[in-house]
Amino acid sequence: MNSLDWAVLISYFGVMVAIGVWSHKRVDNVSDFFTAGGKMPWWLSGISHHMSGYSAVMFTGYAAIAYQWGITSYVTWSFPIAIGIALGANLFAPRLNRVRSKLRVASPLEYLKNRYNLPTQQALAWSGVLLKIVDVGAKWAAIATLLSVFTGVSLNQGILITGAVTAVYCTVGGLWADALTELGQFIIQFVAGIAMLIAVLNELDGVSTLWSAWDDLPDTHTEPTVGPYTMTFLLAYLFIKTFEYNGGMWNQAQRYMATDSARSAKRSARLSAILWLVWPLVLFFPMWVAPLVVETDKPADSYALMAEQLLPHGLLGLVIVGFFSHTMAMCSSDANAIAAVVTRDIMPAIFKQVRHWSSRTGLIAARWATLLFLGLSMAIATQVNSDFFGDIITVVIKWVAGLMGPIAIPLMLGLLRPFRKSGPTAALVSWALGLLAFYLVNYPINEAIDGGVNLEYQVSIPLAVSLVLFVVIGYIKPEDTPERDAILDSLNSDDDGPGSAGAALPVPEQGAADRRPVAGATD
Repeated sequence: MNSLDWAVLISYFGVMVAIGVWSHKRVDNVSDFFTAGGKMPWWLSGISHHMSGYSAVMFTGYAAIAYQWGITSYVTWSFPIAIGIALGANLFAPRLNRVRSKLRVASPLEYLKNRYNLPTQQALAWSGVLLKIVDVGAKWAAIATLLSVFTGVSLNQGILITGAVTAVYCTVGGLWADALTELGQFIIQFVAGIAMLIAVLNELDGVSTLWSAWDDLPDTHTEPTVGPYTMTFLLAYLFIKTFEYNGGMWNQAQRYMATDSARSAKRSARLSAILWLVWPLVLFFPMWVAPLVVETDKPADSYALMAEQLLPHGLLGLVIVGFFSHTMAMCSSDANAIAAVVTRDIMPAIFKQVRHWSSRTGLIAARWATLLFLGLSMAIATQVNSDFFGDIITVVIKWVAGLMGPIAIPLMLGLLRPFRKSGPTAALVSWALGLLAFYLVNYPINEAIDGGVNLEYQVSIPLAVSLVLFVVIGYIKPEDTPERDAILDSLNSDDDGPGSAGAALPVPEQGAADRRPVAGATD
């Protein structure tokens, strides 16, 4: 990097901070901070939903998979995400929007207290927060790894720089700042991605490289499923990502909640699905042909090395900004979602006085919770490459994919009428035994088997255990009640009007300024 690249990078950080400051005036209360007051346009929600699913792991961990194995990086990652979101556009997106518009809540988990009970809500909240601290820590480590390749700064310095800038704009401007910066980040990444594609085509055989390069690459590069990324892994990943990217890990749920209606939430999901289907192809092609451009024994560095070799200064800085944009988009959206869960679900259950906070106090607490989450995840980032956590891609694929299912299943399936008989017993048992299955499969059993347990089973068995238990226990011990049925009726009604048909969720008191009349609420 030279002074021009640094100027581009510093300018980018400045713009992100400026957007956060500008968004500050749009945040008057907790609802604005966490769900944009239900006023976000569907197209902005869709782009934000798409961007909040990326991170620099795309350019490190998945670049390594693309370098080694080829197109399976797309087939077993972004393609199943696109299909999963498309399925969820009708199944989950409108119902999550109604969680806000009808039940008048600001956190994706607030409705769980009445759908199940308080222990279930707390179990999912605490375990999800802890998982996300590790997940976002891996994202900080990924972007810091890239920064060290380009600039030579240490891992810890890179984590501190990116975390500090993200902390400024997402704590000041809330979800509005997240979405607006993600729009800017999408534009930057579009320009940077196209620039990288053109540079690679020019380096090789021009446009004909799109079809001729495959003859010079290993045969495995054209196999849709290869190595550890088998058909079983693909199907498991499709199942997992359908839950995760439709709201199972909360930040995507907020994008649906932030739109003005269930119909807008559907449109938002469809736009995100299209972007996931098309845009990663542009980003992945340079990674697939990277063995023809650079040789390295560290495949995770291949994209960064290729950018340094092919791009002129200025454009190189823009590509680096693209790396930052993806990671900061995901981390800031996660921080906002976690702050919502901490301040709206966890703290009111522990501290009675929290239920009587004023609107201003609640907003201050939300910002401090965001900062605390960012700080903890940055601390974890310094340990991601330790023996306990494993490398970056292991954390992201195994830990997040494997643990997400037990946390997401009660949240997501609890929205649907066919699972109305599954109550708190089904939710808690499926959650607890799913987490136990993850531990057993990934550690004692994995260590006892020669060669270990295959990756697809490490990530899919916990989800399968939770799913089966959630359904079976619901039939063995049905716990549907008129109150729970009324909540489901409200979430599954075609009437998108706020506070319309069906009983609404009685939310914990958050202060007079945050409370609104809730139809059908009970004490």
